[in-house]
Parts: sequence; structure tokens; C-alpha cells
Amino acid sequence: MLSTMQDVQLNISRILEHGRKVHGRSTVTTWTGEAEPHRRTFAEIGDRAAQLANALRDELGVEPGSVLATLMWNNAEHVEAYFAIPSMGAVLHTLNLRLPPEQLVFIVNHAADRVVLVNGTLLPLLAPLLPQLPTVEHVVVSGAGDRSVLDGLDVRVHDYEALLAGRSDHYDWPELDERQAAAMCYTSGTTGDPKGVIYSHRSIYLHSMQVNMAESMGLTDRDTSLVVVPQFHVNAWGLPHATFMTGINLLMPDRFLQPAPLAEMIEREKPTHAAAVPTIWQGLLAEVTARPRDLTSMKQVTIGGAACPPSLMEAYEKLGVRLCHAWGMTETSPLGTMAHPPAGLSAEEEWPYRITQGRFPAGVEARLIGPGGDRLPWDGESAGELEVRGTWIAGAYYGGASGEPLRPADKFSADGWLKTGDVGVISADGYLTLTDRAKDVIKSGGEWISSVELENALMAHPEVAEAAVVAVPDDKWGERPLATVVLKDGATVDYTGLRTFLGQSIAKWQLPERWTFIEAVPKTSVGKFDKKVIRRQYADGVLDVTRLA
Repeated sequence: MLSTMQDVQLNISRILEHGRKVHGRSTVTTWTGEAEPHRRTFAEIGDRAAQLANALRDELGVEPGSVLATLMWNNAEHVEAYFAIPSMGAVLHTLNLRLPPEQLVFIVNHAADRVVLVNGTLLPLLAPLLPQLPTVEHVVVSGAGDRSVLDGLDVRVHDYEALLAGRSDHYDWPELDERQAAAMCYTSGTTGDPKGVIYSHRSIYLHSMQVNMAESMGLTDRDTSLVVVPQFHVNAWGLPHATFMTGINLLMPDRFLQPAPLAEMIEREKPTHAAAVPTIWQGLLAEVTARPRDLTSMKQVTIGGAACPPSLMEAYEKLGVRLCHAWGMTETSPLGTMAHPPAGLSAEEEWPYRITQGRFPAGVEARLIGPGGDRLPWDGESAGELEVRGTWIAGAYYGGASGEPLRPADKFSADGWLKTGDVGVISADGYLTLTDRAKDVIKSGGEWISSVELENALMAHPEVAEAAVVAVPDDKWGERPLATVVLKDGATVDYTGLRTFLGQSIAKWQLPERWTFIEAVPKTSVGKFDKKVIRRQYADGVLDVTRLA
């Protein structure tokens, strides 16, 4: 028996038109670094998205299935592209502007991008790459920037505003198969070439609904979300799409991502929510500690992309800001868990839940696989590699021009689950606690040591700004931890003092013997600790390492 329900495709154009009509007064505010930020309503965004789609079709010859790249900051024009490109049947491909040039070249060529929409301030990054990008026919430039760097290159150059000028603000959005490609992001390529993940209209629509659930971010049109997480980082964690569903106002920082302007925009614009990786909040904390600002408008901050040290959560708690842990990855769209504690607990009883990665929503199934391939119980103790599946979870990688999807055995199980590469435990009520990345676990004398646990314990020390722990070879134990530590200004603690401090919460056999102070922890393009750099520096003898008895 079939249902009697209507069969309506879950298209991104429906999210756009809903936000345009029902939440037309909600705003996208873009920080300009000047006295007044730029403001545009959802209704205006919708009109301009239609104008952009008309221009792309009529002037640039964009067709359904064409792949269009964006090399842009978080701003209103990028939001317009987020909706116009997939709604017209093309594919939005956000480029990570922090990747090395050779990786950007690989990604653009692998995706076969026909058009690049770029902010003018990023032209010096794009221009040297264009001779290596044979599929790129058009460059659309938004905002101020030196366009002369494009002179002599074999591309047609367009001005964003000139393209939109005089165009109709109506577009007959096609009825698309909801499983059709809508957007694509590439992984950061920490091992091997970056891998492409293609999101469907259906997956983005369902993911947006989950973002808006109370057990996730749960925001409404009374809220303003400061979207620090880049729009090239897993679709800004789904916020641009989710906000048009519920009318959440957007505050976009553009290129002003340093702690001082972030503190100013929070104090002036008073967002109620924000989203970014831990390194952003560590920098902001240092800024407001040195120059106090009022952050109390932010009732909730979603923090993900890397493990958040409990000490950072505690520091923000004192400022009246609640950090909420989340876990996800490019392949999970990214929402996988959020750490809202169960109801009915005191603040003290909530804490053990808040420092987990969080609870799985209904759209994500999870399992733990042990070293021998056995499925482990959800008992909060049995540690294994996390595998997931669901309606917004990748089942393959983009295979490029061949059209054949890639399902490498180290990334996908034989029965189609995504192997996350994360090691952890799951409680009986579905809370995930990650103990490490599988590649970062320290295998010492037949036992596992969690690098994340050591890092969190070190960053709880009042004189430590950052700390990263990696496995290094050891003749006796196979591997042992190396602690690399960034001290705060004026710190006096030494290695022995740090080791003694660790011994208050960490078993003696897990304590590092090898220590080094560094200026800063190397980071990936999305702000995660880049431990492969530290391991290479150690192997090359670059680090000044002290070994304690």
C-alpha cells in the first residue's frame, strides 16, 4: 500500500523562496570594517539570487549540471550564490581559500569548474592559478580589488554587480530530482589528494531541518547567528540554508576574522549564537581578557571541527557564554552530534555530558568497530572506530570525469557505512566521547594513550595557551607521547612543573617524557591541529626536545 501524501521534491529553491517570502524581513549583515556594516534583507537576497541565476544562464551560458566555484569570504553575495547556483540546477563548489595552491589547482581541475565567483580581495590568490585551470572560462568579481591581475589571462572577467544590474528578480526555478547534486566540498587532503563530497538537494534540505531542531542549534527569527565558520567549510555547517528555513538573522564577518574585530562585532551587533572552531574562541578569549568586551548576548556557541578543551568551556562560562560541543566532518554535512545534556540535571550533573561530543540525532545511525572488526556495545567503556550512516552522510567520494563514485575500503565498509577515522566510546543513551583520531592514538607497550586527553589536561594549566601531543617512536615501548606546548605571555612553568600538573589527572605511565615549547601549534586550513607537521618536525630534528627521566 502506498501513502496518499503528495510527492514534492526537497529542492533548495523551496528553502530560498520560503525565506524570501515568509522571513523576508530577516537580515544578512556583512561586517565591513567601517562605521556601519552592510545590511540586506532575506527578500533582497532572494531577489538578487534570481538576478544572479538569470545572469549566469543568459550571459555565461550556465546549464543544469555546470559546476561553479566560489572563492569568497562569508558575506551576503556568497549567500546569494549559495541559493542561486543549486536552485537553477547547477552545482555550487566552495573553494577553501586557505589550502596550498597546488591543492586548489587539483580541486578545481578535478571538479572541472567552469566559473569562479571571487571576492576582489582574493584576486591575488586566484590570478596566479588560472593558467593551470583549463576548464575555467569565466571569473566573476565581487567587491573592490585590483582586477588588473587578470589582464592577459584566457578567461572572461565579469563584475558581479554589473551582471545583476537590470536583470529580472524572477526566475522559474526548475523542479529538480532531489537526489541531484546541489553542492560539493573537498576534504582538506591531510593524507593524499583532497576528496570530493557531493551533497544532494535532499541531503541539504534534511540536514537544514536537523540544524533547526531544538536538540541541535534550535534557533528562531528572534536570533542572530554570527557565522565565523567559513562558508567553504562544509557549507558553513549548514547555517545559510537552515537560517532561510526559520528566519534566523545572519551576521557575516567577511574577511574580518581576527579576535579584535570579532569582539567588536559581537559587542555592537549582539548576536545570540555563533559557530566556529576552538582556535577562534581561544583567540577571542585572549582578546577579551586583555581588553574586556561584553559577550553576554551570545546565549549559545556551537563549537566543533576539533575537540574543545574543557578549560575553554569553563572560561567562557565565567563570561556568561555557553559553549556547546558538536562533532561532524565534511562527509557528514557536517552535523553528527551535539552535546545538549539530558533534561532534569543540575549544572554540576550536566558537565560530564557537555564535555562529550554529544548525542546522535535521529538522522544519524552509529556503531563502534573494534580492532578485530567486531561490533562493540554502547556501554561508555568499549572503545572502537566510529562508523556512521544516514540521510546526510556520504556514501562515496566524487570520482571526477570518470563519473564513477569512489568507495575506498579504508573509508567505507563493505555494507556502506562511513568509517570516520575517529576512535571513541558511546554511552547507553547515545552520547559520543571521542578519545582520539585513529591515526593519532599513541600505541605504547600494547596500550592506547589518548593524545586528546593529554592535550585537554595540559590546556587546563593556567599558563598554557595551546598544547598538541603526538606519538613518536620509542625503542622500548614502540611509541610514546611528545608534548608540544605554547605558553602564555609571562609564563614561568617548566617541563617538570607541567608533568607534575598532568600527574594530578593522568595515570603515571601515560605521562610524556619528551617535551618542547613552541611558538604556535601548526594548523590545517580549517583550524585543526596539524599533527603530521609536528611529527615531521620531530623526525627531521627541528624541534628542541627535552627528555625527562
